[in-house]
Amino acid sequence: MVSVSNVSLRYGKRVLFDDVNIKFAPGNCYGVIGANGAGKSTFLKILSGEIEPQTGNVSIGTGERMSVLKQNQFAFDEFPVLQTVIMGNQRLYDIMQEKDVLYAKTDFSDADGERAAELEAEFAEMNGWDAESDAASLLSGLGIREDLHYTLMGDLNASEKVRVLLAQALFGDPDILLLDEPTNNLDVESSIWLEGFLANFKNTVIVVSHDRHFLDQVCTHIVDIDFAKVKMYAGNYTFWYESSQLALRQRQDQNKKVEDKRKELEEFIRRFSANASKSKQATSRAKLLEKLTIDDIQPSSRKYPYIHFKPEREPGDQILTVENLTYTGEDGQKLFENVSFSMGRQDKIFLYSRDSLAVTALLDILAGVKQPDSGTFKWGVTITNSYFPNDTGRDAYFQDVDLNLVDWLRQFSAEKDESFIRGFLGRMLFSGEESLKKATVLSGGEKVRCMLSKMMLSGANALLLDEPTNHLDLESIEAENRGLIEFKGPVLFSSHDHQFVQTIANRIIELAPNGMLDKLMTYDEFISDPRVKQQREELYGQTV
Repeated sequence: MVSVSNVSLRYGKRVLFDDVNIKFAPGNCYGVIGANGAGKSTFLKILSGEIEPQTGNVSIGTGERMSVLKQNQFAFDEFPVLQTVIMGNQRLYDIMQEKDVLYAKTDFSDADGERAAELEAEFAEMNGWDAESDAASLLSGLGIREDLHYTLMGDLNASEKVRVLLAQALFGDPDILLLDEPTNNLDVESSIWLEGFLANFKNTVIVVSHDRHFLDQVCTHIVDIDFAKVKMYAGNYTFWYESSQLALRQRQDQNKKVEDKRKELEEFIRRFSANASKSKQATSRAKLLEKLTIDDIQPSSRKYPYIHFKPEREPGDQILTVENLTYTGEDGQKLFENVSFSMGRQDKIFLYSRDSLAVTALLDILAGVKQPDSGTFKWGVTITNSYFPNDTGRDAYFQDVDLNLVDWLRQFSAEKDESFIRGFLGRMLFSGEESLKKATVLSGGEKVRCMLSKMMLSGANALLLDEPTNHLDLESIEAENRGLIEFKGPVLFSSHDHQFVQTIANRIIELAPNGMLDKLMTYDEFISDPRVKQQREELYGQTV
């Protein structure tokens, strides 16, 4: 149990939270959501004790252990991977270290023997003899190969380090688990494994995530940070989102009778409660929804950008032909070989690879940024494409650019009138003075919205996007998701957002160093079809 009593936090005149009173109970998973800057990560730091609130306090049950997903990827560089995971249970790790010191003594005394006996008893009580196998099991579930378990953390890449730190947080069955963006840098298989782990976790989980599918799969409650308040709602993210949108529409509909609104809300609760009975968290969530009252459903203050891609001309029948493309990375490793496919007018293709560099390289080649080792590609004569590069390529558009946002966006617009540009920026949530800030000082999410604005102004009839949901809040992801669903032209894209991929893609292409898979199916079908699983294992030569 975690109890938050009268907690307030402000920085200067800005109030992040005011008089927060909330309880987190065992057996539930709480998804913390809020717009960028609302204070989601700060709230988790208050819960963990890393940040002290101005007023109020946070308390946990007597004897309960809290585990937190560490964000510093370099903190354990001098330790082996398996040992780093076990350090997630600090008391158990301390016992193991003290035992090793005692047994290494050449002058082992009676007092040392008594102390060793005490430690052995506590060690056994904490299931210490299973520690290494439990840690190894977590690592394997998160895609860390067994041959890496005794490697130093400093020798792992960034993606592997994140997974080890996640295993560290999960290790030892903590009573309270705090996770800030746990799906970042996880591949498909690791994300599915984590969803299953948390859905069956018996203790308290509090998680911040921008992955809507993940929140839907694991959460019994949503904790919304809005209006400088922290409110809890029963149900998963989709229930919160749909109910808040319904409440907003009802508030705007002044002519609808109060009784009609009540009936509509009651029907909504019944429908969603029935859907919840099919979920992994069925029992607890269904009971909570039964207790939900109509007054619990509140409209949100969130603002959604307007993202709509309108092509200047219809694409013809010839979109894109790719023949035998091969590319080798800067380290000499082959990223993909002999990639061939043709793209149709209705294709929305999700590009996937275990190595994200392969996807980025292919998109860079198709956008004309890089040259392949061999092979050819050809866009149709009617096609104009617009490219959304990944973080590194995107940053190049803003570095050393002494322009405000109006002048920055004007470079890419046929219409140069300032009122038009300001209006466009306003729809992308850059209102008033924000449209005059320098391009060099933008946050990651602001850069993404600017690049999406650039793409919309291009009028392109084919879109290439490399991780376009990175750095966005849930509201911007929702808006971008709708915009790409509604776009009538062909799309090639990558993303780690499950729902984003599932609702947009009708075709999946997976790249590997020695081949590719090309499947005309949805993402969920791709990851669940046993025949595809077998083909993927053959592609990689190992279990996936």
